[in-house]
Amino acid sequence: MKMKANEVRKLSAAELDAKLVELKKDLFNLRLQHATNQLENPIRIAEVKKDIARVKTILREQQGR
Repeated sequence: MKMKANEVRKLSAAELDAKLVELKKDLFNLRLQHATNQLENPIRIAEVKKDIARVKTILREQQGR
């Protein structure tokens, strides 16, 4: 599930924090699966990393206001 930046902007700061924690857990699990050769789609790791970057960017933008 790739998130769009405009979808992320609609979330509140608390929702963004929760989403960030969820994405980091997903990334950890994907890396674990990759290390044990159980990962079916390695591109998913890059997608989750980009989603984390999107959420962090929006959080930073909101803090600047």
